[in-house]
Amino acid sequence: MRAKQRLSVAAVFPLIVLGYVLIQVYAVRQAYVGLALPPHSIPILAAWVALMTFALPLVWRLEHRDWHRLATVVAWVGFGWMGWVFLYFWIALGLDVLGLAVSAAGAALHADIAGSASAVSSFPFAAAVTSAVAVYGFLDARRIRIERIRLRSPKRRPGSPPFRIALISDVHLGTIVGARRLRRIVEWLHRIDADAVVSTGDLVDGLEHRLRELAPLFDALRPRAGKYAVTGNHEYYAGIDHALEFHRRAGFEVLSGTAVDIGSDIAIAGVDDPTGRRSPRGAATDELGALQHVAPERFTILLKHQPVVNETAARRFDLQLSGHVHRGQIFPFGLLVRAAYPVSTGLTALGEGRWLYVSRGTGTWGPPIRVGAPPEIAVIDIEPEAAA
Repeated sequence: MRAKQRLSVAAVFPLIVLGYVLIQVYAVRQAYVGLALPPHSIPILAAWVALMTFALPLVWRLEHRDWHRLATVVAWVGFGWMGWVFLYFWIALGLDVLGLAVSAAGAALHADIAGSASAVSSFPFAAAVTSAVAVYGFLDARRIRIERIRLRSPKRRPGSPPFRIALISDVHLGTIVGARRLRRIVEWLHRIDADAVVSTGDLVDGLEHRLRELAPLFDALRPRAGKYAVTGNHEYYAGIDHALEFHRRAGFEVLSGTAVDIGSDIAIAGVDDPTGRRSPRGAATDELGALQHVAPERFTILLKHQPVVNETAARRFDLQLSGHVHRGQIFPFGLLVRAAYPVSTGLTALGEGRWLYVSRGTGTWGPPIRVGAPPEIAVIDIEPEAAA
């Protein structure tokens, strides 16, 4: 499987910011016209767009100044608005198209339904639909689904019991995802009773003081074969040193270009996210190096944050576990994700008995909502191949 060439974050970030500004301008203009606001409201609307555009760096600055409560308020307002305005943009466009279709049908049938078309396309109606979808997405982001996968391999010893792995990914512990959400995740992990718990990156997305109370929740979880993790890009954004310290206190062994045996016939390896190459600490991203000392007769699992398959390394592992993409988190951004990472979320066969599993993620980044991409914990049972 060959990954498409992707532009660097530095190259696309200004375009992302510009797109976000234009989406906000579209929404506030619709509100200005649809609600017949007075002209003196224009500077207020412009100031709102500017404030919301810079909400993320503002939260970062407030946190670094230890203004935690204000940072939390700005984060909830800023990211809540981000999710709402993304949804509004697509819903309003869809309703505009629907309104045009209704008008055209009325003209063809000589029916006076222009009022209905106008109501469908109005700002109040679009805002109400958007708010309803946003509330649904907010609630759905907290309803974790358990995805169960059964894999059979000739590398498992005949008669061995299934080896169960619980996969979490992209939890993004920090300003918005905190103790309440983590308790639910840990409760599920206790119920699953997996042999090993693994995290494929972006577990951490906040400063150290945000995470101190959270590490003991994870540390109390003691699966039989241990807990393992790799870094994602947000571990480096938040500060890699304190992110690694949190993993240590939470009881995770971070696999940084290393591999360990976790069962009589199972091994697990992991690599750092390429974002770390730009950090002073650097990053161990050599998959072949991480896998080279694993005995080929073992069922080998590779933890890698981004769902990109190295075709050479694929000959040395049996299952790659990844995350990062959130399945877009808010529809229709999943379509954009597929353009950058041409693999489906869920299980993909790579051929020759090898698989890739891509998680939708367990938490949320940015907007605290999910639409069309519910959160998950994947439960993967690796069984011996059935006898002929």
